[in-house]
Amino acid sequence: MHIPDGFISPKIYIPAYIVASGLWIYSFNRIRSRLDEKTIPLLSVLTAFAFILMTLMIPLPGGSSAHPSGVALLSIIFGYYLSFISLSVVFFIQAVILGEGGITTFPINAVVIGFLGSLTAYYTYKILKNINENIALFISGWLSVNVSAFFIAIILGIQPIIAHTPEGKPLFFPFGLDITIPAVMIPHLFIGIADGIITVLGYKLLRKLRDDL
Repeated sequence: MHIPDGFISPKIYIPAYIVASGLWIYSFNRIRSRLDEKTIPLLSVLTAFAFILMTLMIPLPGGSSAHPSGVALLSIIFGYYLSFISLSVVFFIQAVILGEGGITTFPINAVVIGFLGSLTAYYTYKILKNINENIALFISGWLSVNVSAFFIAIILGIQPIIAHTPEGKPLFFPFGLDITIPAVMIPHLFIGIADGIITVLGYKLLRKLRDDL
């Protein structure tokens, strides 16, 4: 669901850089004490796993892409601040080296997918885990993908409204919300199922390997 360069107006991505910078500084200060010899190896493995999942991208007509993310697994195990920092590194490498996403849209992808997706997964699991852990894991994975996809669709769809010529011609992304919401959301309803399954299986496997989770 990465947004590439050229689709987003500076009216959106400049404030997004400001918001993202504040979140990066605050999150890094929160996680510094947790980065130790026990955390870093597993964090590195799961970050690499998320990187691989997010390179399996299917282009969508709404100006984005569909792919599983592994966001929920990272967030449930390490918390949403550490997940956000790890995923921001993933988005930056993908944008700079692989051309997935973009430099101007990097903070949007980081905040919407990395932070909001992680936040959604973390609290969904926390609220539902005492009811049924497997259901909590699955819904966390599903929601993390679809909440992020919804906000990506909104950001894309408002571009013709906020950036256009005096004649009304869009300067950046040309399609409105009536196209972006169904085009982005419908595929992610199914992609979210895959992410939910990945979250359940991944967490169960890691619990068997690491009893300290």
